[in-house]
Amino acid sequence: MPTIARATALALESKRGPVYGPLDLRIDGGLTVLHGPSGSGRTSLLLTLAGRMKPTGGELETLGRELPRSARRVQRESAIAGFEGIDALEESVTVAAAVRERAAWISPWWTFVRRPDEETLRGILGPVFGEVPLPAPDTVIWELDEAQTALFRIALAMMSDPRMLCFDGLDALASPAARDAVWLGLDAIARSGAAVVVSAAAPEPRRWTELGIAPASHSILPAADDADGLDLLLEHA
Repeated sequence: MPTIARATALALESKRGPVYGPLDLRIDGGLTVLHGPSGSGRTSLLLTLAGRMKPTGGELETLGRELPRSARRVQRESAIAGFEGIDALEESVTVAAAVRERAAWISPWWTFVRRPDEETLRGILGPVFGEVPLPAPDTVIWELDEAQTALFRIALAMMSDPRMLCFDGLDALASPAARDAVWLGLDAIARSGAAVVVSAAAPEPRRWTELGIAPASHSILPAADDADGLDLLLEHA
């Protein structure tokens, strides 16, 4: 399995002190979980791996490209989902409108993007939703349940056909059923060929076994709260 990211003494410090690291890390393809308690810098680390945040120390290579020097290239070849304040959904629009907006965003400026019909939506949402019911095109975002909302954000991110997806929304899911649905959706993406990196508070080996998935798991050493690190977001996140 190819190496997706490799870090040596990678670290990030904010005005309030260390956010994460220094840490050595190697992430291979498939499904990978980066776990650590609240304040361990998981969110900032995911954004760093995806080229959306600049580290303050160490060396990092993602998708065969050195970061932060090749940040824009990595941004184009990766996707992020589940990040509060970054890919949040507009709840008053329909599913079809959100998909059309995403399609227009990732298409050349001269392309005319049509409103997706049910068949188009099945092609976009089906590989991620699995057995979770697909919403109709006219479904308003606020009508989606917890699992559908998370999976929809993931499906929108995957529309750009990225080589790597970073997902940060797992711990925000209150329902065990929703968490299971998202684990299965992320595993399906990893099985399709894209690398998937997920943040979580703790590994869940027993649950993973019950679901029939086997993520690689890496611990993140505790550090200070990473909220201040968000002002280090790079352009074009």
